[in-house]
Amino acid sequence: MLERLEVSTVLPISREELYNGWLDSEEHSEFSGGTAEIDPTEGGRFTAWEGYIEGKNLILEPYSRIVQAWRTSEFPETSEDSRLEILLDETEEGTRITLVHTEIPEGLGERFETGWVDHYFMPMAEYYEGDLDDDFDDY
Repeated sequence: MLERLEVSTVLPISREELYNGWLDSEEHSEFSGGTAEIDPTEGGRFTAWEGYIEGKNLILEPYSRIVQAWRTSEFPETSEDSRLEILLDETEEGTRITLVHTEIPEGLGERFETGWVDHYFMPMAEYYEGDLDDDFDDY
């Protein structure tokens, strides 16, 4: 059985800055704390966290949506890639980033949910000098 998760927070930057930063190797590396190499085109491949994460950009809708085929080295060899959808919505405080992560191999969803918060949202908030929402809106 495949798992699904959704987490979001608001960061004090524009949708354009966040979109461009997610797809930029240097900035992604800086805000996440792990080395990333990203081809920022549709069909472009990426790695993050020194190769622990890898995948491909499937859909790029500038400043609003990124859809990626996504996997980690923890995926069973027989598992297909999961699907990560990054949604960016403008708010009065900046940009709400929502990660909808689906098709996750069974047993990994909770770990990845914690990982998104601990290894992405928290460092991104510090990088962009903002505060996280007290609760990550899980849907």
